[in-house]
Amino acid sequence: MTPLAVSIAGGIASFALVLVVLDLIRRHRLRERYALLWLATGTVLTVLSAWRDGLNTIAGWFGVRSYPPAVLFAVAILFIIAVLLHYSTVISRLSDQNVLLAQKLALLEQELLDRRAS
Repeated sequence: MTPLAVSIAGGIASFALVLVVLDLIRRHRLRERYALLWLATGTVLTVLSAWRDGLNTIAGWFGVRSYPPAVLFAVAILFIIAVLLHYSTVISRLSDQNVLLAQKLALLEQELLDRRAS
């Protein structure tokens, strides 16, 4: 059985994550499209923390008998990996766009220099 103290601590931490993400969105420091995975993470972890019997059932499905909250941490790690993978793809795309912009800027600067020289 999941200890009550662990469920309470997990629920508070998960709910705090949701509140922090919503505050970052409100202050325009995090875009909504990038916040979706964080909100999903916080919501799922909050539900699993509050629903102790459900967490114990899910732990049983995965064969975790000695410490069911380990499933909670495993789910958190999987969501964090998903968020990191998502951000890696965003960063890769932005890096490619920066290279293209730098090349276009160099071509425009060269064209401007050529026009001034003629």
